[in-house]
Amino acid sequence: MGMRTPVVQRDVAEILSEPLPWSTLRGARVLVTGANGMIPSVAVLALLEANERFGLDLVVHALVRNGERAREVYGDLLDGPSLVLWEQDVTAPLPATPAITHVIHGASAAQPKKHATDPVGTLNANIAGTQNLLEAARGWGSKSFALMSSSEVYGDTSHVEGMITENDYGAIDILNPRACYSEGKRASETLAAVYHYQYGIPFIAARFGHIYGPGLDVNDGRVQADFARDVLAGNDITLKSAGLAQRTYTYVSDAVAGLFTAILLGESGAYNVSDAAGLVSIRGLAEHFVQARPEAHLRLRFETEADQYATNTVGFLGLDSSKLGRLGWAPKVSLSDGVSRFLAHLEQSR
Repeated sequence: MGMRTPVVQRDVAEILSEPLPWSTLRGARVLVTGANGMIPSVAVLALLEANERFGLDLVVHALVRNGERAREVYGDLLDGPSLVLWEQDVTAPLPATPAITHVIHGASAAQPKKHATDPVGTLNANIAGTQNLLEAARGWGSKSFALMSSSEVYGDTSHVEGMITENDYGAIDILNPRACYSEGKRASETLAAVYHYQYGIPFIAARFGHIYGPGLDVNDGRVQADFARDVLAGNDITLKSAGLAQRTYTYVSDAVAGLFTAILLGESGAYNVSDAAGLVSIRGLAEHFVQARPEAHLRLRFETEADQYATNTVGFLGLDSSKLGRLGWAPKVSLSDGVSRFLAHLEQSR
């Protein structure tokens, strides 16, 4: 079923229930890059549903590198007039097409293993890809440019007390190849900012925290994917550390609702998109996955027994989303509900 499961249908319906001016997208031509990815794919499905529900006469152009995978994700939606597939790399010349009115740029290697194995490709998608799209948007006269960014732009935030706001930047070791992602996102935001300053292209940078839910590949490499894979296989979750590091975990439909809130109601600039109520340690997240399927009788285990009793304080990366909240956005899916939905989606899509 790809992404068209009952869980995702419910998620999309909740996104469209947000009191947003969807009618401003009437007649829009929206380009979504990285459209096979978790957040971009839900954004595409939300746009297509908005088109049907509100009669918007919009067309979504979905840029992907893998057309076969896109067919798995979208199915027969690709046979209709409202979804047009562009199969190419985001850094390649873009096809001649009627003017794109809105760009949503999500093409990026978000998986940590990609940062390690292909740092050049990771950097290029964020820098060369973003500039390629901005130049095209300039020619099209696009009304908005939305960049899917990341909490990694903040770098070392050990100096920050409390939640991280949009201005709390820290240092990044620019000579470490792992900086390919964080520096790439920083540069792509700067590119969007200077194109706005020099050419007047409105932009928003949505800085997502740790997102999970339908569309996340269980082989992704991030802990939320690993935990889902273990539960689906009926295996106990085993942590290789004490798992005390804390992050804000946000369900994908809340993240996409935040993205559209910034696009449709925000001013040019950056917005944190993160559920403060989802601030939890890695071991706490693992416990949510175990508890989501009590009938499986799974347990949380530790590779080193002493880690089970570790209680030292560990710094956290929690994003303050009050700026986006002032536009009316508020996350609605609790961590326990989101984990349960994610697992249900994976079960439905088997």
